[in-house]
Amino acid sequence: QVQLEQSGGGSVQAGGSLSLSCAASGPTLNSYTMAWFRQAPGKEREFVAAHRPYNSNPLYAASVKGRFTSSRDNAKKMLDLQMTSLKPEDTAVYYCAATTGLILSYVTDETKYDYWGLGTQVTVSS
Repeated sequence: QVQLEQSGGGSVQAGGSLSLSCAASGPTLNSYTMAWFRQAPGKEREFVAAHRPYNSNPLYAASVKGRFTSSRDNAKKMLDLQMTSLKPEDTAVYYCAATTGLILSYVTDETKYDYWGLGTQVTVSS
């Protein structure tokens, strides 16, 4: 059983930066896909970034590529998201998620993830 505990987030003006962290407990996460999703008010949850197992290059949604950096430390069981050049449209509740394996074509599909953090609010004002 994997448990994901999130921290970070908060409020910032447009153009600012925030960071999120996700600490995992349970078995080794080397074989897990770990990801970030977000859900804005009135919208469906959407993919932000993901790390597939044994692959050091994260995948990003087009909307955040070049502004967000996701990093994974398997030894520490940590997933971090550095967010820069934030925009009001980045305002959302951000979730970390994990699941075993997962082929590339399913990485952006939230229904394929078994474990979720409780979410943390990110608010960007204009």
